[in-house]
Order: sequence, then C-alpha cells, then structure tokens
Amino acid sequence: MTETTGDRARETGPALDCHYRFILWLVPAVNRFSRAHKFLLGDRIQGTAMEVLEALIEATYNRRREAPLSRANLGIEKLRFLCRLAP
Repeated sequence: MTETTGDRARETGPALDCHYRFILWLVPAVNRFSRAHKFLLGDRIQGTAMEVLEALIEATYNRRREAPLSRANLGIEKLRFLCRLAP
C-alpha cells in the first residue's frame, strides 16, 4: 500500500514534508549547474537545505521547538539568497 503525501504530512508535519519534497527537486537541479557553480554554490545550497531538514526533524520530534524552528527559519532565508545566486 502506498502512502499519500497528505498522510505523510499528518505524521511529520507539513513544513517537514514540503521541505523534504523541495530537497527531492533540489538535488537533481543542482546537478545540472555548470562545473563552475556546482562545487561552491551547489554544495552550499545542498548543505544549507540539509541543515534546514535536520532542524525541522528536530522540531517535529522535540517538545522545545523554538530553537530548531529558529535555525530552520534562518536556513530558509539563507537558501533564498543562495538560490538567487544560482545560474
């Protein structure tokens, strides 16, 4: 039996589910960057996206959510700027 996106979001939370789907799209997109951009900008984008994912997982399974959500929010802001720099 397959799990729908809505079912997964109810278990983990919509922010975590949406960011997970964003990373599934992001990795192949970064792989299409030119060699000049892939290793500096691409690595930074993927690393920041993974840090946001980790913070969202931590917030999902922790009673004290303020610190991990604050880190996730800052990471998302960083991602916005990094993605603007992307080719």
